[in-house]
Amino acid sequence: MIVYSGTKSSFRVDMVNGVISKNLNTMFRLLGIGRESQAEYRSWENSLPRIGMVVMDPRIDDDVQIALEYQIPLTSKRVDFMVAGSDGDNDNVVIIELKQWQECTATSRENVVQAFVGGAMRDVVHPSQQAYSYAQLIENFNEDIRAYGISLHPCAYLHNYGEEARSHICNQRYAEAISDAPVFLQQDGYRLSDFIACHVTKKPHNGNIFEIIENGKLKPSKSLQDSIGKILDGNPEFIMIDEQQVAYATILKLVENTVSDSRKHTIVVQGGPGTGKSVIAIQLLAKILNNGYSCAYVTKNSAPRSTFSNNLVSGRHRLSYLRGLFKSSGSFYDVKADTFDCLLVDEAHRLNLKSGLYGKVGENQVRELINASRISVFFIDEDQAVTMKDIGTIAEIRKQAESLGSVLHCNESLKLTSQFRCNGSDGYIAFLDDLLQIRQTANRDWFDLDYDIRVFDDPCEMRNQLRIRNTGNKARMIAGYCYPWASKKDKSRIDIRLPGGFEAQWNFTTDRFATNPDSFDQVGCIHSTQGLEFDYVGIIIGRDLKYADGEVVTDFEVRSKAGDASVYGVKTEADRIRADRITRNVYKTLLSRGQKGCFIYCEDKALSDYFKMRISKVRANTPVLEGARII
Repeated sequence: MIVYSGTKSSFRVDMVNGVISKNLNTMFRLLGIGRESQAEYRSWENSLPRIGMVVMDPRIDDDVQIALEYQIPLTSKRVDFMVAGSDGDNDNVVIIELKQWQECTATSRENVVQAFVGGAMRDVVHPSQQAYSYAQLIENFNEDIRAYGISLHPCAYLHNYGEEARSHICNQRYAEAISDAPVFLQQDGYRLSDFIACHVTKKPHNGNIFEIIENGKLKPSKSLQDSIGKILDGNPEFIMIDEQQVAYATILKLVENTVSDSRKHTIVVQGGPGTGKSVIAIQLLAKILNNGYSCAYVTKNSAPRSTFSNNLVSGRHRLSYLRGLFKSSGSFYDVKADTFDCLLVDEAHRLNLKSGLYGKVGENQVRELINASRISVFFIDEDQAVTMKDIGTIAEIRKQAESLGSVLHCNESLKLTSQFRCNGSDGYIAFLDDLLQIRQTANRDWFDLDYDIRVFDDPCEMRNQLRIRNTGNKARMIAGYCYPWASKKDKSRIDIRLPGGFEAQWNFTTDRFATNPDSFDQVGCIHSTQGLEFDYVGIIIGRDLKYADGEVVTDFEVRSKAGDASVYGVKTEADRIRADRITRNVYKTLLSRGQKGCFIYCEDKALSDYFKMRISKVRANTPVLEGARII
């Protein structure tokens, strides 16, 4: 999505008339992007005149194209400013990351600096790396960029940054990033003009470049389960951006420092669904192992462990080697202190007190993991706790770290917000919170609706539509656990029967639900899908979630008692409140598994009507744009 585009000539008119910032602010509200604020409004007011003077260079023709605030597909990130045109021979796009910083401080971490952002000094990614990563994302997602021979040239412009602080932003440790995307400071306006004019002087050969970027064919999306082998072989399959890079570099530096630092460290990385927690964990695993340190990926959920290791067995990796890399959180109760240099604990909200088949072994999984490693990293989203036994909270991690003398790292720099699932819609995740009445959000009646969400009255039709979109084996049906597991002992039995002749079995008999093509006609549950992602998901909401008297209500009593202990042992009122939240968390987790779309069938007709009403309001509040340029 491009919020503003036009020619250099029309951009000049809008600048002179002083309407760009106001119109940008209006469009952000209409589109439901949700990032508008007084600070951002002031940043446009301050930055646009400066970059405007740069692009008014007479070497750059008036019909060269300009765009502002382009949201990169399948992410929540936006490019500040783009200039598109031709150098006489080839079509190019100059991508410019705008910063108002006056100074920054270099750090010893890869591509991380400290700067005054959001009212405080924070660890942030170097602007050259930020611009470069955005360019890489656009090129990776958009097939037409290469098809039309369009080249992307990223850079950063810090128009308030003084010469006296150049040594920090241009420190030698950032040389590679600056080589990929030059950084221009306050006194470098003419140098930036030269950079733009080197690539863009005339109108493009291919017509409207931004229409190609906006409407270009997207490449098939990558999933972690499909890319894990290449990552472990050292290939950069995923581009880390902004706070992902900060978290990655922070953890990597701490691991490197364990050579000389005898202290234990515990790191908490917070992030909601689709913010890249698992991607960071796997990329850290590959890097740390390559650097010669002992490391393992740990998760309570067997589904991602099995999926990752099974995908790797077919490659060059031995099964015994893989078992050492992908471990259950319940396997550390008898591990000696500091056996590992680093443990990467994914889905840490799923950790339990006890381990073993009957939950009678060990003391506390959080404590056991911190004890077993010099660096313990917990990737957590407390809103994804889905059973009564889940004890993985930030408070519990803090308590156990202090008890074991481990230095705790839990701060704003380690919070992930970049959304890579649900078509990059931050608003959709907030909409789910409001829809399921987990908490009230500003996204009650809108979000950036570039996401395929539908409610079906017929579950067979939902399955048919999902089948059409099962290209590349990346669509699955998932349900709340309200149906008995009859096929566990008798493979001829049907587990799920719904109106309209819908029949299906649970997919508990294979550990490759996410990748086995035969799994499409079966149905997964929270236990076989948490920690994994798909292009499209079809969610069956059972009778444990209903709508009555204007409220979304839960009924954990209708969940299947056989085989699922998620809400076992509810006795007190506090237990009932927790069971209610767990039921809502389960459906929020399932409804956020899809990268491109989510189809929904509700057994409760009133809930189905409520969902339809809420989604229709979102559509009604989504403006129809006539062309890309704000007028």
